[in-house]
Amino acid sequence: MTKTLPETELEDGDEDVSVSLEAAPIVLKLTSEMCGVRLDKALSQLIPQYSRSRIQQWIDAGHVTMDGDTARAKTLVLGDETLIIQPQSAPDEQAYKPEPMDLSIVHEDSALIVINKPAGLVVHPAAGNWSGTLLNGLLHRFPANGGVPRAGIVHRLDKETSGLMVVARTLEAQTDLVRQLQARSVKREYLALVWGLPQVTGRIEAAIGRHPRDRIKMAVSTSPSAKPAITHYQRLATGSIDGRAVSLVRCQLETGRTHQIRVHMQSMGFPLVGDPLYGKPHLASTFGRQALHAYRLGLIHPASGDECAWSAPLPDDLSALLVSAGIDADNVD
Repeated sequence: MTKTLPETELEDGDEDVSVSLEAAPIVLKLTSEMCGVRLDKALSQLIPQYSRSRIQQWIDAGHVTMDGDTARAKTLVLGDETLIIQPQSAPDEQAYKPEPMDLSIVHEDSALIVINKPAGLVVHPAAGNWSGTLLNGLLHRFPANGGVPRAGIVHRLDKETSGLMVVARTLEAQTDLVRQLQARSVKREYLALVWGLPQVTGRIEAAIGRHPRDRIKMAVSTSPSAKPAITHYQRLATGSIDGRAVSLVRCQLETGRTHQIRVHMQSMGFPLVGDPLYGKPHLASTFGRQALHAYRLGLIHPASGDECAWSAPLPDDLSALLVSAGIDADNVD
């Protein structure tokens, strides 16, 4: 059953959650009407509920036999063969399966879960990451979240960004949290290490859209399709790496656009240390990921109405990076 998802600031391209069951083998006895027709075309006519590309994939992968032998798409059938098709789920249909996973739970109650996501964990299934995501782990740890769109996920962190995320446990809580995101009342603060020396405080208000030449990247844009984005930042400390100045900055989001902090800081001339997409290419090996951690999260509890806030300490790799830059990570507030 497909569930309607409330409007949210998740990245573009997300689909509603749907569940499919493994299909039983399909057995077909061809008739003389199919004589001289290519096998793949014959199957497209006989099982029109499946796309030609899906049928082609099954044939190529050996999931279709003809009279007991592995079939070939270009074979011309005679019209008396027996075909057996083993339908296979598309990768995206495998995306919503529970998978055991160690999750760092900061808070848990009947309405929501707060998770400290490690770097390297993808939040939501998508092309190239149909399994091993936070969503898969949530469905295993909290099976009831299978009844909530996107397993309760209401916002994202990039794969290589660590830190706090809130996940709803009910549709009512998810709807409320999404509304808080839309109202910009959810407080999200990040710590980032950037190249250079930005001014002590600043406010970046610049719309973000797809990069005009590189569709993988986002960019500050004046395109009509670009979305408003606002980031506040404060320089907390300075140091150096290999003789180059770096600054530890606290960033607070008003909006939640894809790659927002990374794009905004790069647009000001202060890319994140280790950022492979927006950083300095010749310095990419300095750190194994973008130096970004979501360390504070505040919101109104959707059930009690209380103001709630959580924090997550810097992960070991980012703490070590600050030490190497001569910045006292223990005094970061």
